[in-house]
Parts: sequence; C-alpha cells; structure tokens
Amino acid sequence: MRFTVSQSALADALAVVQKGIAGSSTLPILSGVLIKAQDGVLEFQTSNLTISIKHRVAARVDEAGAVVLPCKMLANITKTLPDAAVQFVCDGRQAQIACEKSAFRLNTLPAEDFPEFPAFALERSVELPSNILSEMVNRVYRVTSTDKNRPVLTGVYMTVENNTIRLVATDSYRLAVCDTQVETSSLDGSFELNVPAGAFYDALSITGGTGTILVGSTDTQVVFVAGGTTYVSRRIEGTYPNYKQLIPAACATSVKINVDTFAAALKRVAVIAQNNSAVRFEIDTDAGLMGLSAISSDQDAAQEAFEVEAVGESGTIAFNYHYIFGCLNAIGHEKEITLELQSYAQAGVFKSYGKINYLYLVMPVRV
Repeated sequence: MRFTVSQSALADALAVVQKGIAGSSTLPILSGVLIKAQDGVLEFQTSNLTISIKHRVAARVDEAGAVVLPCKMLANITKTLPDAAVQFVCDGRQAQIACEKSAFRLNTLPAEDFPEFPAFALERSVELPSNILSEMVNRVYRVTSTDKNRPVLTGVYMTVENNTIRLVATDSYRLAVCDTQVETSSLDGSFELNVPAGAFYDALSITGGTGTILVGSTDTQVVFVAGGTTYVSRRIEGTYPNYKQLIPAACATSVKINVDTFAAALKRVAVIAQNNSAVRFEIDTDAGLMGLSAISSDQDAAQEAFEVEAVGESGTIAFNYHYIFGCLNAIGHEKEITLELQSYAQAGVFKSYGKINYLYLVMPVRV
C-alpha cells in the first residue's frame, strides 16, 4: 500500500474521524483509524461500536490497500508536520511515513479485524443548512439529561414541518426549545427524530458550518451526511415526552431584561451564592426594578437591583444560577430577554426572539 496526501487534508481528515475512536476499550483495534486507499481517494474510518465515522479525501494512490494505524498518534504526528506532501508506505505490520526531512515508523493492525462500517437504508431524511442547525444544537444540547436510566431524555428531539425546524431538550429541571424558519420544500410531510445529544453536537461540529447536512434515520440508526463525511450513531428508543404541556399558555408577570446588565449583575451576586446555587429574583412591577440577592451558608450576602420593563404582579422567586447562566450563554448575541411567570411558585420561562427563537423553562428552587 502506497499513497501521498497533503498534510492539511490529512490533518483535517483525522480531526473529523477522531471523534469516533473509543476512549477506553479492551479492543486495541477501536483506538485505530482504518485507512483505505483506492482510485485516487483515501477513506478514513473510526468506530467505538456506538458511533461510526467515515471521511473521504483526494490523494495520489500508487498502490491500493487498507491499513489500521493508531489514530491519536497519527493525528499528533500530522499536526507537527509542515504543510507539504506526506508519503505513506505500508508493508506487513509497519507503516513508513515521510514528509520533507521527517520520517516516522508506526506499527499497524490488520484491516480485516476492523469493524465493518454500518450499512443503512434511510427510511426518512431531510436536508438542512449546516450553520443554522449547528447554532440551534449549541443552544439546547447541554440541557439534555445524563441519566442513563432515562435514555429518552439524553437526546435532542428534532421536528421539521411546514418550513420550521424545532429542537427540544430537557433534563426534568429545565426545558429548552428553539425554532426557526427554513426552506424544506424537498421534504414530503414532516420529519421527527430523537437524536443522541453528543452525536448531534459532534456530527455538526465535524461537518463544518457551511453548506447543507442530510439528517436521516433507520429503525435503529441516526445518520448524518455532509460532503465527504458520513456519521452513523445508534438511535434512541422510546417516545419523547409531551413537552408542550409543560409550557404555560399565559403569564401573570412579564419582565423585559437587558441581557448584558442582567448577566453582569448575576455574575456578581453568584459569587456569594456558590455554596447553595440559589439566587432570589425580586420583581417590583410598579417601580420597574428587578433585584437579585443571595445569602451564603456563612450568612454572607449580596444584592443588586437594575431597571426592567415589567408588567403584572410583583413578587419573589429563586432559581439555580447555574441554570440561568446556561440560558444566557445559549442565546448568544441577543440584547434582550423576557422572563414570564404564571405565578411565583411555578416555573419561570425565559424567551428571546430573533432569527432563532428560544424558550428556556426552569423550575424554581426553595430558599
């Protein structure tokens, strides 16, 4: 087996497929990357038996073949090489790698022992703008549950219907929903899928922020295809809960808040709240003020107030400040956010509107 590929193409390919190697496994083959060379194309494959990634790049192939090399080692070597042609010669159980004045020798594993890439026939699929979908995933995927006893909540629930993409995530304490309008005329009917959160995030991060990505499903798999990259993950079984019934239909109090002012004040008050994570929100609709306050277990205290546009009932409610920061980080560059309360004993709903609409429901805490 003999081929030559540019350092930049090799580095990019390894960065893509490295997401698929097993972090810790008793099978050494799963920490490797399968490289197939044929007809002017290199195909890189990794698998941890839950996800499988395949990426193709152009190369000069002098002698076709297949080999498994240690993925992280090869990636680390490639990063140090100059931007020049990298030559591979694989013979027996070793691979010789050369780039200008640098030379390396790596042990290989037999390609026939590498897991076969999953075959799939998509039952449903939709093609969507990668950059928009990536931004939406970034806003919700951290809200998913990590409880393996409730696997259905470890996914991001995606629906596409009537030119609207919607992503939903919840961990039972928070609920995040974002939606936006896109052109989906190629979609016949509707599309819905509960996608493993980590797979969703990784697939979007390695397929770039330009162009489109195809998202599809079989009865057991979730599939992403973009350019020369194919990403296959196991599908989450089970029915996603009816999240819509959690969202209040009306509110008794509505507060419009400047995001920068809010974030700065919360950051200062949170210094005192680190022990118990609770911050009190005191809303005075008559004065147009919202106060933030916290008391530590040692009775240290912090408080701050700032102007808001508020209508409805005055009152006090407390939230876990980590959850509120999660919301503020998710909305990105939006300048204003609205807090809606049905009552001061029920969940708070934060909303922002823009190209991507965002709703973040968070349960209150007792203080």
